[in-house]
Amino acid sequence: MTDLHRLSVRELTEGLAGAKFSSRELTEHYLKRIEKIDAQVKSYVTVTAEQALAQADAADAAIKADNATALTGVPIAHKDIFCTQGIKTTAGSKMLDNFISPYDATVVAKAKAAGLVTLGKVNMDEFAMGSTSENSFYGATANPWNLSHVPGGSSGGSAAAVAADLAPFATGTDTGGSIRQPASFCGLTGLKPTYGRVSRFGMIAYASSLDQGGPMARSAEDCAYLMNVMAGHDAKDSTSVEKDVDNYVANLNGTSVKGLRIGIPKQYFNVAGLDADVKARVEESLKKLEEMGAILVEIDLNMTESYVPTYYLIAPAEASSNLSRYDGVRYGYRAENPVDLMDLYKRSRSEGFGKEVQQRILIGTYALSAGYYDAYYVKAQKVRRLIQQDFLKAFESVDVIAAPAAPTTAYKIGANLSPVEMYLGDIYTIAVNLAGLPAINAPVGFDKDNLPVGLQLIGNYWSESQLLSVVHQYQQATDWHTQRAAIAEENA
Repeated sequence: MTDLHRLSVRELTEGLAGAKFSSRELTEHYLKRIEKIDAQVKSYVTVTAEQALAQADAADAAIKADNATALTGVPIAHKDIFCTQGIKTTAGSKMLDNFISPYDATVVAKAKAAGLVTLGKVNMDEFAMGSTSENSFYGATANPWNLSHVPGGSSGGSAAAVAADLAPFATGTDTGGSIRQPASFCGLTGLKPTYGRVSRFGMIAYASSLDQGGPMARSAEDCAYLMNVMAGHDAKDSTSVEKDVDNYVANLNGTSVKGLRIGIPKQYFNVAGLDADVKARVEESLKKLEEMGAILVEIDLNMTESYVPTYYLIAPAEASSNLSRYDGVRYGYRAENPVDLMDLYKRSRSEGFGKEVQQRILIGTYALSAGYYDAYYVKAQKVRRLIQQDFLKAFESVDVIAAPAAPTTAYKIGANLSPVEMYLGDIYTIAVNLAGLPAINAPVGFDKDNLPVGLQLIGNYWSESQLLSVVHQYQQATDWHTQRAAIAEENA
């Protein structure tokens, strides 16, 4: 079969269970596609072909012995921020170019336990700091819809791999939009769960109070399958919440769109820099939801102007603390022939970290320094609470909140936007992380250059099932999620 990559995750599970094809055939099909196409996309940092085929054979044996889970034998790509035992885990950085993890992240361990087949590790902005996937030691990943444009970031490799049909779905992480924005740029569905829903154990830290893992796939249904694997309490992660996990696949039709109150923040649709095509496509998708029975309610989110300055104090401050462990002593990159300990520290860090990471470490260190801690970091934490309260007040009158996922479509590679321009591109996503809320991106059309546009739906705490259900029903009534870039149509 030459079109296995066109099947949904449900169709893959049914095909494997019904012996229409084996996991080995499916895995070989994807590996051939990666070999043929990925030189143009550059989504993979490491392809684990030998291991993948061994896992596929084990999956086939489990299926034959009637000892399989729902996803046994289905391939997956992992963002290179999740530790994988015996496989290089780089976080897109020179600092970890030689790091072979001695253990699996909980998300990876759960994927293995579910019988998923790891195709490899995919590219990302260094230490998840960036919105383009250009800030990687391994070079820029391209957007499958237009190879001269970025796929978004930091989970750009995950988005590009799925959009080019080089994996059925992929893990991603979201610290300020790093699942939703690349999903928007690449025409995918991507879910950022409630903080604490998915274990962060073995996920290389950027900003610990903001980081959250989640699924990236073509559809809400595909994401639901992966969420069933990823979600759940983990005793190894002190921020993991002990709360019952839904069956996200079974609940895909559990929320009625009819009567659903969707909040439309007027501040979000008056943001300077909101592209006209993006605004039009998002408004069209909301009109479609209204036709399906949803009720659109205009709301106020008065803290909107505080999102960017608050996030870009808290995230770099936490990054400064988290990245202090990379000192050239125990593991990772080490400067050659240091004169003394101070020289080892300084050169290992200046040579091992890229420009964007260094920039954020410096900002964060400044915000945490004596004399500035109260003025900047503490104040930002207080504003963070106000942002959370702003959302909770809105949820008293609406069920979900709608927004663009990003103010523009994908940038050109090498656009060289200033840091301020780049950070302002996160206006619609970062508040969700500050408040710890769940949110999802759904593809809703294209701009004049045929680049994808995304609608973001933000939910109240623990409402992942609701978000997946609403998007699933929207996707039953539309076909944007089935559209494919030309490169994805290539057969291996």
